[in-house]
Amino acid sequence: MSVPGSAPEHRLRFRETFAGGDLRVAAAEVPVSGDFVAHDHDFLEIALITAGQGVHRSIRGDQALGVGDVVILRPGAWHAYLQCRAMRVFNCCFQQEVLHRELAWTLEDPLLSHLLWSGALREQRSSGGVAVLHLDAPAQRACRARLARLSRSCANRGPEYRAQRVGLLLLFLGELARHVAKGMTSAVVPPVVHPAVNRAIRLFQTDLAREWSLSELASALMIDESYLGRRFKSATGLSPLTYLARLRAEQAATLLLRDETPIAIIGREVGWPDPNYFARRFRAHFGLSATDYRRRFAVRG
Repeated sequence: MSVPGSAPEHRLRFRETFAGGDLRVAAAEVPVSGDFVAHDHDFLEIALITAGQGVHRSIRGDQALGVGDVVILRPGAWHAYLQCRAMRVFNCCFQQEVLHRELAWTLEDPLLSHLLWSGALREQRSSGGVAVLHLDAPAQRACRARLARLSRSCANRGPEYRAQRVGLLLLFLGELARHVAKGMTSAVVPPVVHPAVNRAIRLFQTDLAREWSLSELASALMIDESYLGRRFKSATGLSPLTYLARLRAEQAATLLLRDETPIAIIGREVGWPDPNYFARRFRAHFGLSATDYRRRFAVRG
């Protein structure tokens, strides 16, 4: 599958948006026509299609998009919009630190955890941190109204408005979570996340480069190894070490675009000191080599 020519200027625009006035959460409705070439994200993005139609390309392949479709992208994920006709996209973006600080508690909420932490990772091995869902008409109206309020609030860029923006973001996420819950039977509703799973994820985040093993992780959490594995898989759809690999790939993608640090050093920083192993794991997650990823998506100048 080919990736359209990169558009690092898209990422630069969002970087500039986030940079001023302590704005770490943003929303805006934008028109997209023709082909919008591939771009990456070092933040989380949730995109609601509000008009028109097009094709969404990611590591998952090509998917037709129409009104009511929602694309969820975790950090590092790349995607493109193709063959767009009168399409409008309401983008909601927030930086990783918001997820890890103000929204860290969402790990403990089954539906929000599924939406933000594991939903984009559960489906298939090659999801690349991308998930797509569809909203019914009432959910579309509710989500669009929440996003419109969030978009208007972004005019107030001072840090004193940060709590307001996070609150409006939560209202939007709550609407999405309610829609996810409506589409689930009692047999597939995400279970309450075991506290040990939350603690394990936080340990990974705080010491990503550590050479973790399942037995070492279980020992640090004072829990049985096999029990931890089962509860982690139930909560995230992945084993603990596969989830760790996803976090490492996402962090590596962010570091690749931050500066010109050699790829081998980035591999060591995220816990993959063997360059060949790093290359295989990065490509398995994003469908691109680390070199190609940097070349396509890095902002120059």
